[in-house]
Amino acid sequence: MTHVIGVDLGGTKTAAGVVSESGEVLMSGTIPTLNRTGGEVILDATAALVSGLVERAADAGLAVSGVGVGSAGVIDAAAGTVVSATDAILGWAGTKLVAGLSARVGLPVRAVNDVHAHALGEAWLGAAAGTDSSLMVAFGTGVGGSFVLNGSPLLGHRFVGGHVGHFASPYAVVDGNPLPCVCGGFGHVEAVASGPAIHAAYLRFGGPASEAADTRGVFAIAQDNHDAGAGAPATAGAAPGAAIAAARAAVGLGAKAAGQALGGLINILDPEVVVVSGGLADAGEFWWRPMETALRQEILAPLASVPVVRATLGNTAAIVGAAKLVLK
Repeated sequence: MTHVIGVDLGGTKTAAGVVSESGEVLMSGTIPTLNRTGGEVILDATAALVSGLVERAADAGLAVSGVGVGSAGVIDAAAGTVVSATDAILGWAGTKLVAGLSARVGLPVRAVNDVHAHALGEAWLGAAAGTDSSLMVAFGTGVGGSFVLNGSPLLGHRFVGGHVGHFASPYAVVDGNPLPCVCGGFGHVEAVASGPAIHAAYLRFGGPASEAADTRGVFAIAQDNHDAGAGAPATAGAAPGAAIAAARAAVGLGAKAAGQALGGLINILDPEVVVVSGGLADAGEFWWRPMETALRQEILAPLASVPVVRATLGNTAAIVGAAKLVLK
């Protein structure tokens, strides 16, 4: 039986696993991504992680035949290089990812962007398994996506395909001025629908910073007394009314922007199924309901029955998807 290693190389951590040809992750490991040390040091650390898994597999009588990598950044899948990357990983742009890792571990290597790997995993064994086409969009620290068609993610002519957080959103405006986006542009989906954007909106709406230090805190406040109704008395230790109002407004804005953007993408791509992933998708119905309502209001009538589902593979999705690059 063929076994390969899938690697999920992100801005803060790098995870890898030995994957069977059926997609089972048999053993795994995780290290911090040395994101301030440059590409060569990151390749050294990743190679050590991979080599350790190769040894563990050999001890279990399993031979590893290749390595697939889903990496942060724009990845030229043909040349195996990092075309560009954000400051989340300094010195990553320009790194010869495939050649460098292959030389270090002595195995063939293939690589794509990490969100494409995530989507490929969901299309193979997750929420989109058995479909011919699927759109996956992840809402978390950023907003990214991938369209998988007949088992292959569409990477784009310049390998930039999937940056679905970077088109205009009518919700990404304050007092007539488009919100700045982390990409350097303005008025983009990510500027209003990402986790950090929801926290920023909470502060704009008058939410006290002392009550919510991050997006997780905003969601905790937004759901305070929610099930009991807006007129219910506050419970002991509850956030003040101004914080609750600001938090609910911020979550609602982000969810509506996410749904409207997803609906527009569905109108363009007509996928068999839509998979929603990321930390916001996992936050519960308080985000999901307004997101899907906005989505359903946006899509064209012939698309009314399109399934919209949560991702199911969790943290193993990108590992499994990266492994699939080599297994096929």
